[in-house]
Amino acid sequence: MNITQRGGGFALMMLAIVLFPGCGGRMTEEPAEAPDIFSRESILSAMESAFDWQIDNIVYSAPLPDGGFQDVSDTEWVRGAFFAGVMAAAETTGNPRYLDAAMEISERNGWQPGPRPRHADDHCIAQTYAKIFLAKRDPRMIEATVARFDEMIFEPRPGPDMGWAEDDNWSWCDALFMAPPTMALIAEATGDSQYLDLMNTMWWETYDYLYDPEEHLWYRDGRYVIQTDGSGPRTPSGQKVFWSRGNGWVFAGLALVLERMPTDYPERARYEALFQDMAATLIRIQGEDGLWRSSLLDPDEYPIPESSGSGFFVYGLAWGLNNGALDSSTYQTAVREGWRGLNWALQPSGKLGWVQQIGYDPRSVTADDSMEYGSGAFLLAGSEMLKLASE
Repeated sequence: MNITQRGGGFALMMLAIVLFPGCGGRMTEEPAEAPDIFSRESILSAMESAFDWQIDNIVYSAPLPDGGFQDVSDTEWVRGAFFAGVMAAAETTGNPRYLDAAMEISERNGWQPGPRPRHADDHCIAQTYAKIFLAKRDPRMIEATVARFDEMIFEPRPGPDMGWAEDDNWSWCDALFMAPPTMALIAEATGDSQYLDLMNTMWWETYDYLYDPEEHLWYRDGRYVIQTDGSGPRTPSGQKVFWSRGNGWVFAGLALVLERMPTDYPERARYEALFQDMAATLIRIQGEDGLWRSSLLDPDEYPIPESSGSGFFVYGLAWGLNNGALDSSTYQTAVREGWRGLNWALQPSGKLGWVQQIGYDPRSVTADDSMEYGSGAFLLAGSEMLKLASE
């Protein structure tokens, strides 16, 4: 079975049900009339279900890939990624429950980013603050974030060259979701392009460090980069290691940045070209069931679909359709099949299953695996699907 070609996804889903009986109970009985998952009513219902479950199951301790647990605070990137989706839902649906939840956590945080001054992960939650500021125009909402970025402008530091988790630069690809959209929002909120210029400099430094121009994909960090002599880690079948959610972070981050970047910004064309190059690769390696595998170029390494990377990919592709960055004839089917796959992963309770836990490389997943960033990706994707439904 070739799962890198779309069209026969139901067979793969049935294979998953046989191999993992707990994953597919909802599919054993076909309803008399299947709901139209692409209708506005169905999309709104799915988003509300995912939001309701997640807001009642906020995580304060999460397992790490190699053992142990990580504390998750209200200023942590895990929370920030969820509320990026919540804010997208608030803007798209007008449902006050989303904005109320975002206001509550922002007030509880005192409108403060995370504790590490220059670390991208600790800037993610400030996307929520900046978006609320754009609606309410209360300066206290962005004061602390602006001060953080002012310090970075005043004291520039070199970009990534070695290692993978330095606080002073974006040496891991996840960072391109965490900080750049926040900087673009702060540039819009203040009317000061220096924040966009800061983001632009750091973005392309990370690009030079982690992007593979042959594959049009991103290595997660320096540990996975294939060197010029061909050395470096590979999958069991000899493929380069490209982590699904890592590339999902970047692709979604690109869409969020382009959403706020002025059309006449001098470097905008570079971002658009990068977005289109990634999109073309992503639909080529999309699974038959509409979802992507944790190891993008070696789907047989972990053949079960993974929903957090998939959610970010569906969001980015749908955003591209809605904003004229991608053509409908090429990408509409991929978006629809991706949304269908995400709805399969959404359980009746509203829990989004098949979400890889906190990590940095491809791993296997189960139906019980869930995490807030997965729900955030689902809400981002749903927000763009709503716009397509309206059209």
